[in-house]
Amino acid sequence: MNYKPTLSLVMTALLSLPTGYANAAPKVSEKVLSNGLKVLVQEDRRAPVVVSQIWYKVGSSYEPGGITGISHMLEHMMFKGTKKHPMGEFSRIIAENGGEENAFTGRDFTAYFQTMEASRLPVSFELEADRMYGLHLLDAELQKERQVVTEERRMRTDDHPQAKTAEHFNAMAFANSPYQNPIIGWPTDIAHYTVDDLQAWYRRWYAPNNATLVVVGDVESSRVFALAEQYFGPLKPRAIQPLKPQTEIDQLGVRRLVVEVPAKLPSLVLGYKVPSLKTAGEHWEAYALEMLAGVLDGGSSARLSRELVRGKQIAVAAGAGYGLSSRLSDLFELEATPAEGTSIYELEAALKEQINRLKRELASPEELQRIKAQVSASAVYQRDSNFYQAMQLGMLETVGLGWRTADEYVAKINQVTAEQVREVARKYLLEERLTVAYLDPQPIANKKTQ
Repeated sequence: MNYKPTLSLVMTALLSLPTGYANAAPKVSEKVLSNGLKVLVQEDRRAPVVVSQIWYKVGSSYEPGGITGISHMLEHMMFKGTKKHPMGEFSRIIAENGGEENAFTGRDFTAYFQTMEASRLPVSFELEADRMYGLHLLDAELQKERQVVTEERRMRTDDHPQAKTAEHFNAMAFANSPYQNPIIGWPTDIAHYTVDDLQAWYRRWYAPNNATLVVVGDVESSRVFALAEQYFGPLKPRAIQPLKPQTEIDQLGVRRLVVEVPAKLPSLVLGYKVPSLKTAGEHWEAYALEMLAGVLDGGSSARLSRELVRGKQIAVAAGAGYGLSSRLSDLFELEATPAEGTSIYELEAALKEQINRLKRELASPEELQRIKAQVSASAVYQRDSNFYQAMQLGMLETVGLGWRTADEYVAKINQVTAEQVREVARKYLLEERLTVAYLDPQPIANKKTQ
């Protein structure tokens, strides 16, 4: 599956917590094996379960033209077997041991995971270590999986008006950043992968020194490190060639696009070029942009919902988002669907007025406190999921921010001031940095459309 991640504000309605609880982050232990594999372990003894994830530093943003989506295709092919474990054995063994497994591809990573009873962790390690170097890539299986991915693309993008609009929006918003390409790939590229293409991609990026192994659950760190050494330690590192710089060129004016596809309702997407935490000259700017997104779209009391959906009733839905944890500079986005009787251009003007207000006026202390309380609550309740904890560590490490960023997040958000929110709005949410896509709905000719 493909996945676009963010270390986002996961807003909740819980506004009070025990003092200091949000800062009581579980301890993470780290070890780097001699072959370069980084191992992160977070002990959590609340249930006899363990989540094991292996993250590779490769995703759609690593792909050159002609083979877009190949990271996602290789993710599918990683379940096709090795010399030691023929096709179907991986999933069968995991299931026989009471586990669950899957994988996902993002713009900046590919990750594989298993959730199992804690004593079965060696099973997970043995299987993942085997397919890190021993994958069998066969043309017959590629042809089968090509059909699967083509159908996946049809269901998730081609037959989904909003997803189709988002795909064309990204392709126009980014001139030379690899974020212009869809994670699943362009149709022509999907149709023309060869086994040699996949083999070259596999050999280039799948190696212990290009991976992070994350384990969260009912385990002892020393035991996990010993198992990692036993199963992954014998694997030799590869010479990983660094990527060329991929800096997006300056945008010189607003860009607009109309997408005409069968759909029930019109909608629009606005995106402003902004830095991520990885690329920001000053890290506080990224956290201020995150806070700005919360002011606009942080639950039912946030401005877009309160003023455009329930107040003026000119939108049936409106939201904002920001890719703080992206490897490259990204977009600050607003999305909205107009209410009946409101044109898409009137709604665009209303969204821009919300941005202009943030440039003119300081966000209120009550707004900032609401967001900070929600972030603290979210940080606590996310710890109920071993999978989420592992995912957060793996993603941050893989995009180059380092897993310790997870421990800093709540504190950094709490330090953001109203003046900083206004400053980043004035600096980055500018017309010359803006891309706008309009979904112009066409008649639906006996076709199911979401």
